[in-house]
Amino acid sequence: MENSSLLEMRGICKYFLGVRALEQVDFTLREGEIHALMGENGAGKSTLIKVLTGVYAKDGGEIKLSGKHVSIRSPQDAQNSGISTVYQEITLCPNLTVAENMFIGRTKGQLTNWKQINARAEELLESLGIPALPQQQLGSCSIAVQQMVAIARAVDMECKVLILDEPTSSLDEQEVEKLFKLMLSLKEKGVGIIFVTHFLEQVYEVCDRITVLRDGQLVGEYIIEDLPRVKLVSKMLGKDLDDMADIKGEADADKVDYDSTPVYEAKDLAGTTGIKPFDFQIHKGEVNGFTGLLGSGRSECVRAIYGADKVTGGTVKMDGKQIRINKPLDAMKHGIFYLAEDRKRDGIVGDLSVRENIILALQVLKGFFRPISRSQAEAFADEYIKLLNIKTASSDTPIKSLSGGNQQKVILARWLLANPIYLILDEPTRGIDIGTKIEIQKLVLKLASEGKSVTFISSEIDEMLRTCSRLIVMRDGKVVGELSGDDLTQNKIMATIAGGES
Repeated sequence: MENSSLLEMRGICKYFLGVRALEQVDFTLREGEIHALMGENGAGKSTLIKVLTGVYAKDGGEIKLSGKHVSIRSPQDAQNSGISTVYQEITLCPNLTVAENMFIGRTKGQLTNWKQINARAEELLESLGIPALPQQQLGSCSIAVQQMVAIARAVDMECKVLILDEPTSSLDEQEVEKLFKLMLSLKEKGVGIIFVTHFLEQVYEVCDRITVLRDGQLVGEYIIEDLPRVKLVSKMLGKDLDDMADIKGEADADKVDYDSTPVYEAKDLAGTTGIKPFDFQIHKGEVNGFTGLLGSGRSECVRAIYGADKVTGGTVKMDGKQIRINKPLDAMKHGIFYLAEDRKRDGIVGDLSVRENIILALQVLKGFFRPISRSQAEAFADEYIKLLNIKTASSDTPIKSLSGGNQQKVILARWLLANPIYLILDEPTRGIDIGTKIEIQKLVLKLASEGKSVTFISSEIDEMLRTCSRLIVMRDGKVVGELSGDDLTQNKIMATIAGGES
């Protein structure tokens, strides 16, 4: 017997300044199911979630919960209706205890009985299998446990609909497994879960049905068994997907002259972040990468190269000449640019426009006493918006209002405008849709074919194999191997990660 409908959204419409964000979108969630909401960045997923949670007022359509019409005008209305959201960025307070975070906003000030609160928190944590203590400071917990605490808070507030917005993007495999176990436990209790993610493997591992959006419209709703991965990707993109492995044809690793003087070379480079001294080099037109498990030190290595973290030892050369890089500006002056792993914290300047974000690096290099003119800035912005197919209403649009994938493209435009010699990209495709991922991978290989040097880091080994001709393998803060040619296979990478130099 099919589960009854818990949530029904019918004919949902939303417009921003006359631009369609959602057009007649339907969505149905049943009791005790995990339902994936899929689509490219800008497809309308976030807008639909914000309409459901009262962040945006809908311009048309209706919402029913358990068969009854509901009016959701604010996040509080959504909460009162039993709809809770756990976002990719943790919105709890790391300086408070686990119990305080679970019951924040529901205590009685000085009259609060903390003994009862802690006991209730302990009971809830145990029932959901969450490895945390009530009086433990939340900030001391892993990101995965912090997300589980946010879910526990939602469960205790008797949520019927739980929205998980990219909850696994910063988790390792073991943490994802724990989160899925919790999700399946809630599913058994009858909670309906809306799972927003870009990881296809995870969708097929844990979800019952999939709803696909594209360009603000409903493509379709599918039972998971009826929609193979290739068809899902095709529906998200609106076209048949070429074999992704073919993109490597855009650059030829055989054209890299490994006997030439490296563009960048480091010997015994070490920093304050716990990585062991390492050697590294990259040649003109080469795409290489650091790979390893989460926490292996791959990001710390490139941050040392760029001067983003303090360097404590080693020597650095550019084109055979010794240089010093103590801070990012030193690297930039030598033509080295770095797209950081956390684009919100280290990449975008949210309140500035798309245009201002694009010209930022070039303006820093020119100096603020030599300002780029408005007309020149607009010309630069328009060129890169077109070149990278950045979806924005105009170059004056605040970057914070763009989708994640388009924000990433703006940061790429910033570095490309500054004419890099050597570009470091740390997780450039994390949390963005498949179509944009392919665009970025193709762009990386195009840059290499034009003679640029690129270091590429991704948690997805398949992506590394599609883009890189040489991989430096990391484990526990140490370089444990280097792979190229016929050794550049998933099995060899995993064996090297697991067994060190092999």
